[in-house]
Amino acid sequence: MEEKSKLTEEEFVRKAVKKLRGKYKGIHTVYSGFNTAFKEYFGTNPVEATQRLASEGKINIRPVKGGVMIYLPEDAPNTAENVLKKILEEEE
Repeated sequence: MEEKSKLTEEEFVRKAVKKLRGKYKGIHTVYSGFNTAFKEYFGTNPVEATQRLASEGKINIRPVKGGVMIYLPEDAPNTAENVLKKILEEEE
């Protein structure tokens, strides 16, 4: 049996969000077990990787009690900026 090639950090995070989120749009990095799984798979700090991916616009991060929530950009909750834009939008 041939060994599968290792996922990139981005692929791992996207796959984790999709598989672990259940009925929600994002995952809690601590309570879902994501941080532990990331450390086990890559042997590196998941916080640095997720912050870098967020700064590149590949994921969205929201601080919450006990850690952060990770969302795929297309599933992220509205930001204050988007809410303001929606409120001020002209009605048709």
